[in-house]
Amino acid sequence: MREFTAAQADDLYELLTERIGRPGRSLILTSNRSPSDWYPLFPNAVVGESILDRVLNTSHHLLLEGKSYRPRRRPGQGRPAPAAPRPP
Repeated sequence: MREFTAAQADDLYELLTERIGRPGRSLILTSNRSPSDWYPLFPNAVVGESILDRVLNTSHHLLLEGKSYRPRRRPGQGRPAPAAPRPP
């Protein structure tokens, strides 16, 4: 993840406000950063705090630990990547 522009942060805020806490609406967020690392990514601290408050206080958190599978999937390293399907 990299820093959000003001417009991107506002769009994310609108999306989360629309989705979170409403019956029948779900949202899955994934990140390779801890939520505490997200704060400096928002240009407006108030918007960032609002977004993280909604995400952190209304969600289920799954922390996956262990080695990443990505290094094994890089071409030329470890187990070969699966072949792409051929077009018909």
